[in-house]
Amino acid sequence: MSVNVCIEAHQEYQVQEITYDGQEIYSQPLSMSENLTRLAHKIDFMKTDGDQQTSAESTEEESKELATFQASLWPWDSVRGKLRSMLTEICVLVDVLSIAKEKRYLILEPIPQDPPEPKPLIAVLQKKKALANAAAILMRGSERLRESQSETVRSRTPTDYHMELLQMRHAWRLKKVGNTILGDLSFRSSGSRYWQSGVFEVSKNEPSENSTPGPTPGCPPVRCNAIKVTLPNELEGFSYIHVSIQMDNEQISSGELTIPVSSSSLAQTEIHWQQKLEAAQNVLFCKELFCQLASEAVQMQSSIPNLVVGNQITTSLFPGVQLIIGLCHTTILDRAKNTVISAQAREHKPVLEHSLHQLLRELHYKAIHHPMPHPTTSGLGISKTRRLAGPEAADLETIRRSIDYETILEQIIKQTRHVVLRLRTMMIIDTFACEIKDPLIFTHWLSLSSPTLSSVKINIMTLGYETMCRTPLVIHVEEKSLKAICRDGRTMSLSYEPEELRYLLMCQASQHQVNAAQSLAKLMGWKVLSLGVNLGVGNVEPTGNASSVLMTSPTGDRVIALRCSPKNGIHVSVSFSPQTTDFYPSTLVRDRKWQNLGGSFREVMLEKMEGRNFLNKLEHLMACLTPL
Repeated sequence: MSVNVCIEAHQEYQVQEITYDGQEIYSQPLSMSENLTRLAHKIDFMKTDGDQQTSAESTEEESKELATFQASLWPWDSVRGKLRSMLTEICVLVDVLSIAKEKRYLILEPIPQDPPEPKPLIAVLQKKKALANAAAILMRGSERLRESQSETVRSRTPTDYHMELLQMRHAWRLKKVGNTILGDLSFRSSGSRYWQSGVFEVSKNEPSENSTPGPTPGCPPVRCNAIKVTLPNELEGFSYIHVSIQMDNEQISSGELTIPVSSSSLAQTEIHWQQKLEAAQNVLFCKELFCQLASEAVQMQSSIPNLVVGNQITTSLFPGVQLIIGLCHTTILDRAKNTVISAQAREHKPVLEHSLHQLLRELHYKAIHHPMPHPTTSGLGISKTRRLAGPEAADLETIRRSIDYETILEQIIKQTRHVVLRLRTMMIIDTFACEIKDPLIFTHWLSLSSPTLSSVKINIMTLGYETMCRTPLVIHVEEKSLKAICRDGRTMSLSYEPEELRYLLMCQASQHQVNAAQSLAKLMGWKVLSLGVNLGVGNVEPTGNASSVLMTSPTGDRVIALRCSPKNGIHVSVSFSPQTTDFYPSTLVRDRKWQNLGGSFREVMLEKMEGRNFLNKLEHLMACLTPL
């Protein structure tokens, strides 16, 4: 028979606390570092050997323990000695610092010495010698670089050909057909559909000794290319699109437009292959652009047919204003003959040329980037509107509007019309501001605009009375018309005729004088009896309508009548009430108010009055007519 016996382990930890419920809380044993710290705290460093002997003689038990203790074998004896020596050194250092702080026994400051005698000549010679040494080092370095570069050019190895060919592959499309390396300059990968090929041939350049001339003294050495690029004759030379605006008073050119060739370009015997390929690609791009513009000019239906002659396109913008787009190109034959046939010089518009380049690149982008998501059963060239025409049951007119788009020529014509109209607007505003001195006209053209829309803000004010009255006017310049927004919120549409804008500015300046006179009357304490913007009394104005204002003095015995017209200027008249001596009361008329009846008006000669402008003269007149 087996019996289970429970054996408990021996309790190694001391009991620290016993709670009320009988639970024992044991104290954790000390670690090695904690035990060492506890033992170190028991050491008394202040007790000396003499004290130990005295305490040993007093008690026999302690003497027995000291008899068994050997001082030389005590492990903390070296620690106590070191701490004692360190305490001694610290005490000495404290004493030294206390003495040094008082500055009576010890001076720690350095003893001042006499400054050395300045010798400017020696300093100048030292600087000159140092600069000469630095210059010599730089000259030796530049000479080494120059010799290394010339040595590289003279000793060209076959590896340079492969290195340049590797560089060419990074920038241009190359392929090997048999033993020939061909490249492509066309923009077909970018969406171009131009028929002309841009294939060029790449070969190794092996200049013969007879063909390479020696270095000319005084001229930099000509670097030979390791790669020889052979281009088609159509892509040789340089090209750009010449865009100009021609007026009726200028003579129409013959249709052949070329660019002059400088002697410096003829002197260049060899061009780097990168520049040569870039020029050839530019020629291809300009030819594609001009071919696209020429086909659009022929197909375009306009009131005045477009003229395409040679390498020049002429289209009408406004009556008497034509847009001329020409392809300027110089070939190898032209440079060899050194003959230039230049058309009549006209101002080139580089902004419009840049717009043409952007429009063609945008056409290339749209040709390969179609709106997402792409359908799986229809062509990629069909727009989203045409794809949804069937499910949405679109009519024929909606489909026709979705197919119609603006060609490059139509867009550049709109931009050019806006440019012409904007320049014409600037000229009219500046001319009118120079012609009239009173009031002043300030213009501010907005920096943010679009190729077919720009805005100008015009402020009409009088010198010295800017805060009292000003007339704002905003003009939006569009493609073929102007839209003016007046001070009172009225919107007027103007055509491209310059006289309409001039008449508008004249009317606005005339109304400003009337509004300013009304504001001045309120400031001077006069009463405004009537104000008419469109006055129907008097002579008929050749331009616009006359405006008038009638003002009376604070006492009511003086009246000023002002009439302002855009063409005839300003007329001011004054009326006085009858004096008391001129009024004879009777038994029938006894009310004294009848003596304030106004008399006849007499015109004021404004040109003989003192004042900087009209408002200044009117202020003097009101001050004179106001009774004290």
